[in-house]
Amino acid sequence: MSYMPPTDAMFLWAESREHPMHVGGLQLFVPPEDLGPDFVTNMVDEWREQDYVNPLYRKRPAEPVGTLGNTWWSYDEGIDFDYHVRHSALPQPRRVRELLALTSRWHGALLDRHRPLWEAHVVEGLADGRLAMYTKVHHSLVDGVNALRITQRSLSEDPDNRECLPPWAMPPRKRSTEIATVPKSRNPFGLVKAVGAAGSNTLSLIPGGLRVASQIVKDADLSLPSAPRTILNGRVGGARRFAAQSWEIDRIKRVAKSSGTTINDVVLAMVSGALRDYLSEMGALPDEPMSAMVPVSLALRSGGDDNGGGGNAVGAIVVNLATDRPDGATRLEEIAYSSRSNKRLLSSLSPTQILAYSAMQMFPLMLGPIPGAIKFGRPPFNVIVSNVPGPRNEMYFNGAKLDGLYPVSIVMDGQALNITLCSRGKYLDFGLIGCRKSVPHLQRLLTHLESALAELELSWG
Repeated sequence: MSYMPPTDAMFLWAESREHPMHVGGLQLFVPPEDLGPDFVTNMVDEWREQDYVNPLYRKRPAEPVGTLGNTWWSYDEGIDFDYHVRHSALPQPRRVRELLALTSRWHGALLDRHRPLWEAHVVEGLADGRLAMYTKVHHSLVDGVNALRITQRSLSEDPDNRECLPPWAMPPRKRSTEIATVPKSRNPFGLVKAVGAAGSNTLSLIPGGLRVASQIVKDADLSLPSAPRTILNGRVGGARRFAAQSWEIDRIKRVAKSSGTTINDVVLAMVSGALRDYLSEMGALPDEPMSAMVPVSLALRSGGDDNGGGGNAVGAIVVNLATDRPDGATRLEEIAYSSRSNKRLLSSLSPTQILAYSAMQMFPLMLGPIPGAIKFGRPPFNVIVSNVPGPRNEMYFNGAKLDGLYPVSIVMDGQALNITLCSRGKYLDFGLIGCRKSVPHLQRLLTHLESALAELELSWG
């Protein structure tokens, strides 16, 4: 067994039927030309016969499952692959719409804490001949960046490579001997060391927190953790709706270059325009500007590399979306200014201080369990928008060409919509997950995202 860091355990503590705490991904593949009728069946059978399983995919909370079990990890020696690896086919008319509906249902279901915290669903039967794979892993095991890195490592740039392994069979990086060996027992001295380290980190947050507070007082242009209430910021249920679409990166790059902004700024301007149109349709657009929380991976910031061990290392900034401005070009300018101001602050902080700043931004969400806090309080931000770097070249899995890499993230009380995107060669793949009740007709946001980009192209293209 090994001790569970508080940054990982908090996702288990926060989980409930209404709040599944796993991250997922939907991948689409174009099968190779020499595909036989049993290609998918044979592939699934091979996966279920894997001898090696990465220790990350053998982890589950220790007994007794519950609060006490959230203190350390246990490792299963044997994996029930018939349970974890599932083979499905789409119903008629076998469109992407049916695939997204299936993904929505899977993502709304909790993972079994008595088993390693992951599932993989292989889906065939799309009318256009493509096949799909949906995977989900508990956020206590990995954050979105690490999950994507593990997925990327299972792919190949060689279309003739037929020896690709599924993510759960990928060995850890050789440089990480600590992760490659599964701990067998609890070490009381390890717990004392962990508590001491946690205390040291907590003390280091104090000057960072004071510095952040001082900066905010001095610079009124920084986004404060307060946003207008919208239909996106109430309580959520357990059912989910998922929508996905891809956009050419070159379109977004041209706008960014012409406007002197970044790709991330243009993406946020697309989200801003889409939310403005979506809420206007329902007569629910607030007069005040909405804002977005944008996660920042500390692993990427420090130039770190995934070692197969998972974990969570994420900070956050809050960016003004300027949804009160009717003109798309003006919204982009204000978004870029807000983003630069926040990034300037982050660049002067250590990773530990960034976590202090992020905790300050997120603190109002922690009040969710208090009766009336979500209903009557102001949200710290209105939507979460994450941009995760993906593969730059064409990728393949045993000859099948990767044709979509759509992240599926988390929603929670006060944040009923999450937009996560991933770069893939010449494309940005958007994955939108929302509470099925709180965010009606979620798929309409895809149309509004396209309209917002087209408007920016008219101004800056």
